[in-house]
Amino acid sequence: MFGVKSKICALMAVMLAISITSCGEKASLGVFEEDNGNLVVVGFSQPGAESAWRVALTDSVKENFTEERGYKLIYKDGRSKQDSQIKDIRTFIQQGVDYIIISPIVETGWDTVLSEAKDAGIPVIICDRNVVVENESLYTAFVGSDFTAEGEYAVSNLEKYLQNDEDGEINIVHIQGTIGSSAQLGRTKALEDAVKKHTNWNIVVQDCGEFTKAKGREIMAQAIEELGTETIDVVYCENDEEAYGAIQAMNEAGVEYGNKGGIKIVSFDAMNSALVLCMNGHISVEVECNPLQGPYIYNLISRLEKGNAVPKITYVHEECFTADNLEPEIIEKRRF
Repeated sequence: MFGVKSKICALMAVMLAISITSCGEKASLGVFEEDNGNLVVVGFSQPGAESAWRVALTDSVKENFTEERGYKLIYKDGRSKQDSQIKDIRTFIQQGVDYIIISPIVETGWDTVLSEAKDAGIPVIICDRNVVVENESLYTAFVGSDFTAEGEYAVSNLEKYLQNDEDGEINIVHIQGTIGSSAQLGRTKALEDAVKKHTNWNIVVQDCGEFTKAKGREIMAQAIEELGTETIDVVYCENDEEAYGAIQAMNEAGVEYGNKGGIKIVSFDAMNSALVLCMNGHISVEVECNPLQGPYIYNLISRLEKGNAVPKITYVHEECFTADNLEPEIIEKRRF
């Protein structure tokens, strides 16, 4: 009798262990086992949250893909690393999401993971920055900025400020964004093309500011120390964070800047705080890079849900600002 009881107890222990293991496996799957009901699940991979601009983009997407609208958004921060973004995208694929939105940190290196998404039948929307892939069918659509056009707007307006200096040398400190990103490539190309066009324009410093205030300050401070304040005519910053850093460096060195004399500043993003500086003449040219892309992406995915075709490329509306076309009412109406 004792032996029978022992066998029964042993059997129950095994069954309990199997049950616990099974429960453990389900718990580890997390979202895989979640009941999303009739919600459309969207995975969103951002490269990071390094600036107010990128936070505005994230908020714009989150505001549009809500449960009230029939969506569940899964957000991942790539911590400024492409490898992290690729890992996050593979997690989305394993989870079987319905759509993937990617704001890529750089243009290249996405072919493999995009192929995996395509094989899984998951449409991919690229936003903000674009990608360069061998087969463009690997992603469904792109929503974002025309960065070369942004650079051309900036250069065109800079030319107006410098038209009285056609005979003198124009020395430019160029603070680039993250190397290899669409924003950096387009804005850099526009400036370098302008330098080829104007024989008296010279890029005396060209360094990567990583789209951050800290690096912008570091590069500008070093340029002032090495070249002197009288040598620099323009600082071309590829986003507002870099411009804030460059301004801090000039303030610390007692360097004059702005439209009334001194170094001319060109910047991109057109965040509200930068527009105030532009309106007051401290930043000469401010080109908008619109982060409010959520409605555009929502419109595309809504059309895809209905089985409709969507355009391959959608550029968001953007403007170029100087002190001549800015007033407080314009800034107050803006959300970023």
